[in-house]
Amino acid sequence: MDSHWVRMVLLIACILPALVECRVRHYKFHVVSKQTNRLCSSKSIVTINGKFPGPTLYAREDDTVLVKVINQVNHNVTIHWHGVRQLRTGWADGPAYVTQCPIQPGQTYLYNFTLTGQRGTLLYHAHVNWLRSTLHGALVILPKRGVPYPFPKPDDELVVVLGEWWKSDTEAIINEALKSGLAPNVSDAHTINGLPGAVTNCSTQDVYNLPVESGKTYLLRIINAALNEELFFKIAGHKLTVVEVDATYVKPFKIETILIAPGQTTNVLLNADQKFGKYLVAASPFMDAPIAVDNLTATATLHYTGTLAATPTILTTPPPKNSTQIANNFISSLRGLNSKKYPVNVPLTVDHSLFFTVGLGISPCPSCKAANGSRVVAAINNVTFIMPTIALLQAHYFNIKGVFTTDFPANPPHLFNYSGPGPANLNTETGTKVYRVPFNATVQVVLQDTGIIAPENHPVHLHGFNFFVVGRGVGNFNPKIDPKNFNLVDPVERNTIGVPAGGWTAFRFRADNPGVWFMHCHLEVHTTWGLKMAFLVDNGKGPKQSVIPPPKDLPKC
Repeated sequence: MDSHWVRMVLLIACILPALVECRVRHYKFHVVSKQTNRLCSSKSIVTINGKFPGPTLYAREDDTVLVKVINQVNHNVTIHWHGVRQLRTGWADGPAYVTQCPIQPGQTYLYNFTLTGQRGTLLYHAHVNWLRSTLHGALVILPKRGVPYPFPKPDDELVVVLGEWWKSDTEAIINEALKSGLAPNVSDAHTINGLPGAVTNCSTQDVYNLPVESGKTYLLRIINAALNEELFFKIAGHKLTVVEVDATYVKPFKIETILIAPGQTTNVLLNADQKFGKYLVAASPFMDAPIAVDNLTATATLHYTGTLAATPTILTTPPPKNSTQIANNFISSLRGLNSKKYPVNVPLTVDHSLFFTVGLGISPCPSCKAANGSRVVAAINNVTFIMPTIALLQAHYFNIKGVFTTDFPANPPHLFNYSGPGPANLNTETGTKVYRVPFNATVQVVLQDTGIIAPENHPVHLHGFNFFVVGRGVGNFNPKIDPKNFNLVDPVERNTIGVPAGGWTAFRFRADNPGVWFMHCHLEVHTTWGLKMAFLVDNGKGPKQSVIPPPKDLPKC
């Protein structure tokens, strides 16, 4: 059945609500440039419909979403629906040269996917080069009509998108870094819903206001759309009740400060139970390794209705950037809800056990004078991934030879003290390699950070799946001892997970989604340097366990 008939069947099904309760939602995304002022300077940025952040896309669980993307800028563009399972619809996933070729200037593409069994907060963003620095927005999936939240119903909801801002053009920044072989410049500011807040050297900079009424409860849908930095988030005078991460429900807990990595989402309940006033909202960086970050804290104001504009803001102090304990306090509190309606279906047996080192390396670069003839690269199991010029999913579906190989290593090629300084030879190998998995196999992945050049926290995102985070630790993973402490009862379910600096994290998933699925560090600089790979999941039996045919308007390379 081709994609036209798939769409027709979905449309007919949704016209018959007695048979199927769902809806087809249509959106139109114009990718356009917009002259934008921040930090007392102006630049042209790439946006959706002229908005930064982009418009919030709303749907309900099991809805079908059709988004027509019209590329009106001089850049190739794709859109990734971060965290959407894309069951059998990999053509709509979005990463350039993985599931599709980019939408070229002047061209259009219709993204067509169904939100099967998903509800919560996700995001969308560009998935080519560094365009997602400004091309991003919230994707809010409401529960089915009549289905309550598994926590007290809030009086209202607010979307909070965290980001980064560079005064210079981000494409120019990464291109210059690749040319020099050195790390790119860090951002000039962090943002909350597109605004940095009060900054010392720009008195005209606007501050975002979150309006609340005393006595009401609000669901804050918090998204980290930053390119390269994990962020702490806190609100003066208020505790936050965490109820969901990455569009999966968790056992509720109260906390003052949350940690949120690029690509992650966190829903919290906020009780507006303090006296009338204005309260500082702060987003500040977390980095517990010797790596340069943007130290500027983004600020907004929680503004109680009726508070006079001249009222002083009640302040809060952001955590120091190296506050590992505050980060761990949040991470260790996360547990899957594991209720009768929302069970934790973690695989208890493992068909494929993979051990992946993630970290940096060195590659010869004679033209990189600033870096003394070498450049910084990144790798998984010492493989620096090279992007193809034909999309991997197309090559797989049409059996095009020579685009990729299926020999991605299940283990590192060399044993060494991973969390130490690394081996004498810091060079990596290059290749376009995928790891092949049979349909419905269970997979365990242990991600081990390395100390090569510097240990660092890597937020790793897996496309096409949610996974269960069964364990994490510092130092080197011990395959004989550490699995005995895995949480196989109520592990949190995520699509993006931080690998602690100088440590490891382990997750499990069931490969029940055929296609080619990208896995990469969501620090964009590391993805650019090659910290990425892909899983190829074979078709199962019959059409319901197979990738659907590509749509007729799939962009051409």
